[in-house]
Order: sequence, then structure tokens, then C-alpha cells
Amino acid sequence: MLLNYIKIAWRNIVKSKAYSAINIGGLALGMAVTILIGLWIWDELSYDKYHQHYDRIVRVMQHQSFNGEIGSQFSNPAVLAQEIRNKYPSDFRYVLQSSWNFQHTLALGQKKLLKSGSFIEPEITELLSLKMLKGTRGGLKEPYSILLSESVARAFFGDENPLDKTLKLDNKADLKVTGVYEDLPYNTSFRELTYIMPWELYLVQNPWIKAMENPWGSNFTQTFALMADNADIDLVSRKIHDVKLKASGPREARFKPVIFLHPMKKWHLYADFKNGINTGGRIQYVWLFGIIGMFVLLLACINFMNLSTARSEKRAREVGVRKAIGSARSQLIAQFFSESFLVVFLAFVFSIIIVLLLLPAFNQLADKKLSVLWMNPIFWLMGLLVCLFTGLIAGSYPALYLSSFQPVKVLKGTFRVGRFAAMPRKVLVVLQFSVSVILIIGTIVVYQQIQHAKNRPVGYNKESMVFTTVNDEIHKKFDAIRNELKNNGTIIEMAESGSPATEVWNSNGGFNWEGKDPNQSVNFPNNAVSYDFGKVLGWQIKEGRDFSRDFATDSSAFILNESAVKFIGLKDPVGKVIQWNDKPYTIIGIVKDMLVESPYEPIKASLWHLSSEVENVITLKINPKLSAAAALAKIDKTFSTYDPATSFEFNFVDEEFAKKFGEEERIGKLASCFAILAVLISCLGLFGLASFVAEQRTKEIGVRKVLGASVANLWQMLSKDFVFLVLIACVIAVPVAWFGMHQWLQKYDYQTPIRWWVFGSAISGALLITLLTVSFQAVKAALANPIKSLRTE
Repeated sequence: MLLNYIKIAWRNIVKSKAYSAINIGGLALGMAVTILIGLWIWDELSYDKYHQHYDRIVRVMQHQSFNGEIGSQFSNPAVLAQEIRNKYPSDFRYVLQSSWNFQHTLALGQKKLLKSGSFIEPEITELLSLKMLKGTRGGLKEPYSILLSESVARAFFGDENPLDKTLKLDNKADLKVTGVYEDLPYNTSFRELTYIMPWELYLVQNPWIKAMENPWGSNFTQTFALMADNADIDLVSRKIHDVKLKASGPREARFKPVIFLHPMKKWHLYADFKNGINTGGRIQYVWLFGIIGMFVLLLACINFMNLSTARSEKRAREVGVRKAIGSARSQLIAQFFSESFLVVFLAFVFSIIIVLLLLPAFNQLADKKLSVLWMNPIFWLMGLLVCLFTGLIAGSYPALYLSSFQPVKVLKGTFRVGRFAAMPRKVLVVLQFSVSVILIIGTIVVYQQIQHAKNRPVGYNKESMVFTTVNDEIHKKFDAIRNELKNNGTIIEMAESGSPATEVWNSNGGFNWEGKDPNQSVNFPNNAVSYDFGKVLGWQIKEGRDFSRDFATDSSAFILNESAVKFIGLKDPVGKVIQWNDKPYTIIGIVKDMLVESPYEPIKASLWHLSSEVENVITLKINPKLSAAAALAKIDKTFSTYDPATSFEFNFVDEEFAKKFGEEERIGKLASCFAILAVLISCLGLFGLASFVAEQRTKEIGVRKVLGASVANLWQMLSKDFVFLVLIACVIAVPVAWFGMHQWLQKYDYQTPIRWWVFGSAISGALLITLLTVSFQAVKAALANPIKSLRTE
């Protein structure tokens, strides 16, 4: 019986090639989108699960109150880890200090590589459950040792055994390779950890850490921990919340520090905090794309239902004959479901092919390294469930509707579908285009928001500007390098700073000024710079002047931005004094606000001061008369001449600034692709329905043409019903889209307004697409020879 059902189903598919192609093509496209979204969601939900102790790894974070808000940060004092270890030994297996993941130069003879790595305490290998390919997890117990990832080890040593070989770090220290671990996957928070060095070495290279007068006052390390087997993360988090407050003293107590644990399972999807509350993060995109995937699949199912029910009259006689010779309704339902599942199976096969073709481009667009999970039983189980879901949803209405025909009426020729028979199809078309219009509006608003942030005044000239992180060797020879590059015309100017132009690496408290509330705790980005930093950036002096070598007193001077002046509340601020850790600094200039951190948030109150000890970043303004490639070649050669043991990587400031829009742009591009595919699927269904309507009304069209109807009249007659349905869809979609995008925009402090033309464009686009889709069949039918159609009909 089942074989017979499948045979009949296959004959029906082959008999109606055009409708079958639309059905299978639409379903395949919808399922391919669903599979791609499913793979993306799988990757997001499996983030960091590579690590064996995923459920018990935590990051120690802290809330601090300053500037009238509660800020949440990853950085901690170096002494915090030991304090937690001492006071709560039974709650943790390991509590580890770590530096930030910075680039360092590793050298083997003349071979130099600039790679990212960290200084971490030895137990990090157990915490991350690294898979050691050479050596053991105890390799970091020696102070001058290093663990390499597999790719870095191969880059230096090829197929040789790297153990006990020596690499030079930043031309400062010789490190012995004591282990090689498997490269960490792309979907882990530690994917850029390409080598690990001992924390003790970090302390040796930075003696100022142990020499600090107030070790609780400097937040410059990360703290990771592995919970004890029976420890409850939330309970321990509440237990340790005041550990810093009790140990740090009154100076730090004014910031009301609260220590808490952030589990690894929340690092990726729940990384956003606002005013001390976790507000989510990428989890909203997981939900967004999950909903889009379901709707796109639903659109494809709607096509199947519409086309199947639309052709019901053609199959009415078949149903009547089969019922007359004894077929039960359950058998007819089984027949129609078998057709549905066969179409779905064929669509699934084609969808896998489409996924394989689209996956490389999708990975590049989404910044992922996804692959089809051939050997994962969950993938095939989900594929089976999608097929079952699609087959049931797509086939249920046609099966129940077609099997309900009464054989007597059908065979006597008195069967009529009724004036409301087309109503379900119309409802489904409205639903299809409602979803499509919502996606179109959402995509436009996302791009508007990105463009709104991109058009925000930056406050400095980021063109032809590059920066690089530097070491002490380059810092000592800064003047010589600057003079050489200026004299040979490579650069306009260069300067040192504690942070790049596009980031804030340092902020401070301890500020006082006339009229300040003594109970108010403040924390400002406070960038140490060298002379000419303002000339390199091209910042805009609003009041006062820039730092100058002509004024020795500038070593105790501040330059403030407009937001700082507004926050402090000083009138005529130039010449006023701000106390920083009880040392007076005179305000010599005010610059216009510069966009340094997130382009979607308010600009923070910021200060700049001169320092002769800056050695973090050098920023250079390239001579516009030179090409960027030629200038970078000269800069690299000059730097390498003064420090041949170090490899330098130069980054363009405008490119680093553009990365701030990376996530929103990726989401926008993905959403636009899904919107286009949704519209395409809807148009496939509309095309099929239009062809059916034209075929159904062949005799009417012939009569109208004989009576003098023009092509334009017939086109209008066939198109107006579909246009009306799309207008209803737009009426439904507009308020839903407005509400959804309004809610989405609330996460941005700096947001674009939703303008009326967005909805007008979406509605116009939907109507234009509808007319283009329907017109082909309408005009084709209108141009047909009426004599032939009347004779054959």
C-alpha cells in the first residue's frame, strides 16, 4: 500500500512539472535557510563547550559605582586572586590571575612572528583542559617556559620536536618550550590564545606590580576560576561579593566594589551589563534568527498548501472516483500526506546541496567556521524533525480538504468550491507578505542605525593614521625614529599614548575640584600622551591650547573634552585646577568630544595628560603625498632598524574604527539575506497562484477579449486581488515591525529615529514585487488567442 501511495505521488509530481518545481524549489530554499540558521544557532549555543569544565569555569568580575552609575568590568587588582584563594579555599579548585591577551614578538634566530598570548598561572592548562600534543599540562611551572599552540609550534619548528627548544620573547627573555597543545576552536573565548607564559615571568618583567603602594587600587588583570565540584556558583558569588570592599580600605571603598562570578556558559551570550544588571547580549540574536528561520520555513510551507488547495478542482474527480470504488477517507489522507512527504524529502535533499553551496559565503558573512554536522546524530534528528514538521504542516490542510469532497457531487459535475473556498489561500498569502514586509522594514532600520552611528561626528581626523603597540626599546629611541621619519617625508607627525585612538585602556579615580560633592566617586578615561598627540589626531581645540614644549608646567596639566567640562560643571574651566591623587593639575585646554569607544553610547568625560613614561602605543600621521603601502614599508623598515629583534604590526585607525560596527553590520547583512530569501519564497508561491488563477479563468479571459477587453484591462483584473492582499499584509506588518524595531533600538543610547519613509519604501517595494511577479502570468494570459482558449475550454 505504501509503495502504491509513493508511486501515485511520484506520478502526480512528474505530471505537474511546473507546480512541482515551485513546490520543491520553495521548500528546498526555505529548508536551506532553516538549516543554515540552525547551524549558526548550534555554534552560538555550543560556544566554549570545547572545555571539559565548561559548567564550572567562571570569570571573577566586579561592579563599581562611579560617575553616578554602576559599571561592570572584567579587570581586577592582582591581589584579588590570592585573597579569594585564602578566604574561600573550599569553594574553588583554582583561582588564577591572567594578563590581557596581547601580541608579542616570538623569535627563533632570524624568524620572527607577532602572535597573541597571555601570562597566566600554571593551572590554566587544567582549567581549560588543554589537549597536550607534546609535553604535559605542568609545563608552566618553570618561570622561563612557554606553551605553544600546535599552529605556532609548526610555524617555528615544522615537523621537528619543539620540546626544550628556546624562543626569544620581545627580545627580552629566552623561554624554553615545555609543551604543545591542540589549537583552540574558533567558537571559544580563548581562540586567540596561541601561546601561554607563566604569571611569574609577568611579575619579573613588570616590577612595578609588587612595588605598588596601593595594590587594590589598580585593576589591570583578569581573574579566572574553576569551582569546586560541589560548589554552587550563585551561592559562592553572593558569598564573595564584599571580599574587595573589606580588604581594600577606604580609598577603594568609595567605589562600592561588588565582586561576583560570571559563569563561562554566559560569557558569549549574556555578556552585556547596564548599571550593574546583566541585560543579555548575543542571546537576542539567537532568538531573532531562530524566529526568522521558523517563519521562512513557514512561508515555504504556505506555498505548498496554497498550490495544493488551489489545484483541488483538478483533483476533485480523482477523489470522487476513488471514493466511489471504496477508498476510505483515511486512505485518501494517507495518499495526500505521502505526496507531501515525498515533496519534502526531495526538497530536503536539494536543501542540503544548497547549504553546501552557500556555506562558504555564509561563513564569511557571519564570521563563523561552520560545517555540516555529518557525523552528529542530533543534526540528522533535527533534519528528520524538520521534514516531519514541514510535511505535516504543508500537507495537513490539503489532505483534510481534498479528502472531504463528496463523490456524488463531484461525479455529477455539481461540485463547486464555494465563494469562500479561496479564503484560506488569501489568509496565507497575507501571512506570507506580512512576514516578508516585517523583515524588509527590520533590515532597513538596522542599516539606518549603523549608518546613523557611522555619520556621528568623530571629533578627530582618522584618515592616513596608523598605530602600533611598542616596547621599551622603541620608547627609548622614540625621538630618533620620529626625526628620521619626519625628515624623509614619510610622516607628518607621531606621538606616544597609553591607549590607541579608538580604545580606552586606562581610567582613573582620585579626582577633586572646586565644588565637587565629597561623597561623589568619579572615574575618568585618563590617557597619558606625549607631545604632538593632538597634532597627530587633529583634535579640535575649543578653548585654551594644546600641550607645548614651550611650557615646562605642562607636565602638570590636563586637557579635557567637552563631556568632562559638562560633568565637572566648571565655568570658564581653562586655568582652573583639578586635584589628582592630591597633586594639582591645571586645565590648559578643552577639545571637542572625540568618539573613542562605542559609537552607540554617549561620549565619556575624558582627560589627557603628558607623560615621559608612555610606551604602549605609537600613532603616526602618514604624509598624504605618499601611498599608504610605500609609507608603511618605510615606517616598518625604520622601526626594524632601531629594534631588529621585534616584529611590528601597523593598524589603520579608520579600519579599527570600522570594526566597531562589525557585529551590527554582520547581523544586518544576515537579516537582509534572510529577508531577500523570504521575499523570493513568497514570490514563488505568488507566481504559482497567479499562473493557476490565469489558467482557471482562461474561458472568462477569452470571452472578455472577444467582447473588446484590452490587455491592460485584463492585467488589472488579474492583478488587483493580489495587490489588495498585499496591502492588507502591509497594514498588519507596519505596526508589528514598528514595535519590534522600537524595542530593538532601546539597547542603544545613540539611536536613529524610525522615519515614515521606511514603511513607505517597504510597502512600495512589496507592491512592486507583487506586480512584477503577477504581471508575467497576467500578461501571458491576456495575450493568449481567445479563439483557441474558447474552443479548447
